[in-house]
Amino acid sequence: MTATIQELTGDYVLDPAHTRIGFVARHAMVTKVRGAFHQFEGTAHLDGGDPARSTAQVVVKTESIDTGVDQRDQHLRTNDFLDAPTFPDITFRTTSVEPLSDSEYRVTGDLTVKDTTRPVTIDFEYTGNAVDPYGNLRVGLEGSVTISRKEFGVTWNAALEGGGVLVGDKIVLEFDISAIKQGQQGQQGQQG
Repeated sequence: MTATIQELTGDYVLDPAHTRIGFVARHAMVTKVRGAFHQFEGTAHLDGGDPARSTAQVVVKTESIDTGVDQRDQHLRTNDFLDAPTFPDITFRTTSVEPLSDSEYRVTGDLTVKDTTRPVTIDFEYTGNAVDPYGNLRVGLEGSVTISRKEFGVTWNAALEGGGVLVGDKIVLEFDISAIKQGQQGQQGQQG
């Protein structure tokens, strides 16, 4: 049985084993490179009665970038791209949540990449909730947003012989989230 939206109110943590924070970038003007970050932490407070009062924050470990090609990943960790030794974290913190429908939410927040912080707006779809076999209440969300990497100070590129560039400016960030509700016993005690 799934929980009602009011029953979802509470604090959550991202489940890294069932959450994907990924990206898609255009390569050599002809194909896409897909990748993900494998190390991250995230928390959220969901307010089922007033979704606009919901908040979230995510910290992604820059060095955990993975495109499936070690040489490319090593280059992405250098100052040409993400400069992981100097800027070990990419962060996102919500500034507003706008309900668009019963299952769609527009989340705006501050995204920090390297030493640049800019507002981004991500449309999320609420994909449902369920109690897993271990008794954890989980909620699911999916969303994506396109950003300009140059706006975050990630400007390295190489010209192609036939025109164009090696790495496209537009990056699609993809989020497939499974979050686990925390402290259900503590909440029951507070309600009584």
